[in-house]
Amino acid sequence: MADTPACEIGDTRWFAQTRFPMPTPAAPPLDYEAIFRSTASAYLILDADLFIVEVNDAYLQATSRTRESVLGRHIFEAFPENPSDPQATGVRRLRESLQRVIQSRTADTVGLLQYDIPIGQPGQERFEKRYWSPVNSPVLDREGRLTNIIHQAIDVTARVASEIDLRVSEDRFRALSHATGDVIYRMSPDWAFMDQVDGRGFLKDRAARGEWRIEEYVPAESIAAVRQAIDEAVRTKSTFDLEHPVLRADGSRGWTVSRAVPVLDSRGNIVEWLGSASDVSARKLAEEQLQIANQKKDEFLAMLAHELRNPLAPIAAAADLMRLAAHDESRVRKVSEVVGRQVRHLIGLVDDLLDVSRVTRGHVDLDCVPLDLRTVIQDAIEQVHPMLEERRHRLVFHTTPFAATVNGDAKRLIQVVTNLLANAGKYTPERGEISVSLGQDRTHVSVVIRDNGIGMSPALIDHCFELFVQAERTSERAPGGLGIGLALVKSLVELHGGRIAAHSDGEGRGSTFTVTLSRIDDTATAGSSASATLAPALSRLRVFVVDDNADAAHMLAMLIDSLGYEASVETHPRLALERITREQPDVCLLDVGMPDIDGHALARSIRDATAEAPMLVAITGYSQPQDRSAALEAGFHEHFAKPVDSTKLAKLLSTLRPRSR
Repeated sequence: MADTPACEIGDTRWFAQTRFPMPTPAAPPLDYEAIFRSTASAYLILDADLFIVEVNDAYLQATSRTRESVLGRHIFEAFPENPSDPQATGVRRLRESLQRVIQSRTADTVGLLQYDIPIGQPGQERFEKRYWSPVNSPVLDREGRLTNIIHQAIDVTARVASEIDLRVSEDRFRALSHATGDVIYRMSPDWAFMDQVDGRGFLKDRAARGEWRIEEYVPAESIAAVRQAIDEAVRTKSTFDLEHPVLRADGSRGWTVSRAVPVLDSRGNIVEWLGSASDVSARKLAEEQLQIANQKKDEFLAMLAHELRNPLAPIAAAADLMRLAAHDESRVRKVSEVVGRQVRHLIGLVDDLLDVSRVTRGHVDLDCVPLDLRTVIQDAIEQVHPMLEERRHRLVFHTTPFAATVNGDAKRLIQVVTNLLANAGKYTPERGEISVSLGQDRTHVSVVIRDNGIGMSPALIDHCFELFVQAERTSERAPGGLGIGLALVKSLVELHGGRIAAHSDGEGRGSTFTVTLSRIDDTATAGSSASATLAPALSRLRVFVVDDNADAAHMLAMLIDSLGYEASVETHPRLALERITREQPDVCLLDVGMPDIDGHALARSIRDATAEAPMLVAITGYSQPQDRSAALEAGFHEHFAKPVDSTKLAKLLSTLRPRSR
C-alpha cells in the first residue's frame, strides 16, 4: 500500500491510478467512474487490506446498503457473519478466497457461497439468507504489486431457491412414491419412453429410461384398447384414465387402474406424463366372485321356485279333488297319501336349507357314538329305495364281513349316504347301475358310491361341492333339487373329521364319490330307535289351538280330533287368552308369529292368568336352535316347527292325561 497513492473515499484519482486500457488520443475520454457505477453487475473494490474503497450501485442495491455505510470500512465489518447461524461459513470462505488472491496475484472464484446480508436499520437488523457466486480479481501496478481487489458478487439466491424447491419437490415425490402402494411412472410426451420405475412387485421394474414396450405390460388382447386410450389422451392433452388387464411382474395376469396427467410447458406443449398404476386385481376378483355368487343366487331362486311348485301342484289338485269327492272314502284316502308325500317332500326341502345353513356356519352339534357303517348304509338304502325303485335302478351293496366301526352321529351319517345315493339316482338315466362299496384298512373306513349316469365335466368336478351347483338341466333331464345336497354332504363329512372326493371320466361316463372316515377299534354300535305311529288316544284331552291363520288352525284341530282328542280353535290371541282362562284346556298349541300379541307374550300371559298352567306347545315356522331356546324361556314346554309332524304330536299327546277340574 506504500507504493499506492492514498485516496479519499469517492476520490476519482483511484481511477486515474488503475491500469485500465487507455483510449487513443483521438477518442473522447471515457468516464470510467460512471461506467463502473452504472454497470448491472454488482462490484465493490477493496484495497490490499480488504477495506472497501469503492462500490457500484448494483452492489448497493443487491445488499440493501448505502454507499456511506460501507465505504472506508473493512469488508467483514460492513458485512459481518450472521450471529444467529452457528453453522455459517460465509466469512471464512470469502476470507480464504481473498487470501488466495493476495498470495497468488490471480483471480479466484468461490463457486456457491451462502452469505447472509443484514437488512434494516442499525440496531434493528435482521439477516436475510442469500446465495452468491463471488469472483475476486487482483489489480496490480506496473511492478506487479497488488494494489486492489475487484470483488464481483453474483446474486444466485433465486436460482438456488428454485433448485432447493425442485430438490424438495423431488424428495417429496420420492417419499410419496415410497409411501403409496401404487406404481408411480413417468412417460415421454408420446409415450415412447418410460423413466425408471419401481414396479413394487406388481409390474416389471425398469432400472433406467428406455423404450416402453407395451406388450411387456399389457396382454395382447387389450393392447388395442389401451393404445387407443393413450392416443386420445395425447391428442387432446387430457388425463389418461383406464382400468385394464396387465401382465404382472411374475407373468400372471392382473388388473390395474392407470391414471396419468400431462405436464405442460408455458407454451402448452406436453413435457412429460406423470402417472400412477393401482393394483385392483383383488377387487376385480371379488367383483367376479360376487357376480358368480349373484348368478348362483338367481339360479337357486329359480330352482327353489321350481321345486316348490312341484309338490304344490298335486297338493292344490288334491284340495280340489277332496272337495268334489268328499264322500268317496277310497279316493279321499289316496288323495291324503298324495298330500302327505308332497308335504314330506316340502319339509325335506326346508330341512335341507336349514341344515346347510347350520352346518356351513358350524351350528351343528354331533351326537357321536361308535357306529357300524354297515348298519348306516343299510338304513340309508332303505330310505332311498322307493326312489331308486321308481326309476328302476339296480343297486348293489358290496359290504365287508367285519364291523366297519367309526365314531359318528348316526342321523348325520345316514344323511350323508342318503344324499349321495339320491344324487346318483337323480343323475343316472332309468334302469341305471348304482353300487355302494364298503371297505376298510387298519386306520380308515371308506364308502364308495358309483353310478353309470351322466357323469361330470372337469369344470363341474372342481365345483360340485359348492352351494347351488348342479349339472345343467335340460327338458329331457330335469332331476330337480336345490343344488345343496353335495355341499351339505361335504360339510357333514368334514365335521366328522373325514374327507370326500369326486371323480368322473367325463360326461356320460358316470361318477364316483368316496367318503373316508377314521376307523376305531370299538365294535359297539348304536341301537336303533323305534318309530312312533299314529294311534288312537287313550284319554280325552282338551286341546286348544291358537293361530291367526284360520286354515292352519282348523286343519290342525281336525287332525287332533281324528286322534280322539277334543280340539278348540281361536284365531285372535286376546280372545284366546280369555277363553283359555275360562275353559282351562289341558294343552295349548300356540302359533308364535301372531300380530298384536305374539306367541311368547301369550304364553307368559296364560301362565300369569291361570293357577295351573296347561301344557304349552309352540307352533312356529322358526326352527333354529335359538328359536327353541327363546320358546322355552318364554314358558313353553315343547317347540314344534311348521308343518307339525303329526307322528311327533301324537306321541306327545299320548303321554299326557286330562287335568282334574
